[in-house]
Amino acid sequence: MRRLLLLRHAKAVPATDPLTDSARPLAERGLRDARRIGERLRQHGVRPELILSSPATRALQTAELVAAAMGYAREAIALERRVYLAEPATLIAIIAGQSAATETLLVVGHNPGLTELAHQLLPALDVDDLPTCAVVGLEYGNSGGWAEIASATAAFAYYDFPKNPRPPITSR
Repeated sequence: MRRLLLLRHAKAVPATDPLTDSARPLAERGLRDARRIGERLRQHGVRPELILSSPATRALQTAELVAAAMGYAREAIALERRVYLAEPATLIAIIAGQSAATETLLVVGHNPGLTELAHQLLPALDVDDLPTCAVVGLEYGNSGGWAEIASATAAFAYYDFPKNPRPPITSR
């Protein structure tokens, strides 16, 4: 069973000079939210073999905090420059290029691409826009590998976000 997790970066500081968009760090709320989501993923038993992150500061900080909460070392995070502000087709190409040995993949990136990809892969997903630090989990049956992601049928597995007052929404 393959699992794909799409995680939007946590809340960043507003864009101001002299910061470029890619250099914006997480706000205090973003730091708290990323730790919280990482802890919730750990409690839910999520164990990705690979964490792919946009190199943007806010995405990488989110990936690092989530990874730390799940007990992963910083070295478990792979930077992928193409994830930065990527459209769904680019994200699919990135995911499709991953090793078939990776069963659970966590991608940390940006909107609107992540929301659009989630809707493309899960048309019935009832979420208009992924809030900051929201995570959507998809499961793929006995697919041959990530190369088939564009044509494989995904099943909803998980949805959570920092302000969620209830336990994560799961298919179980």
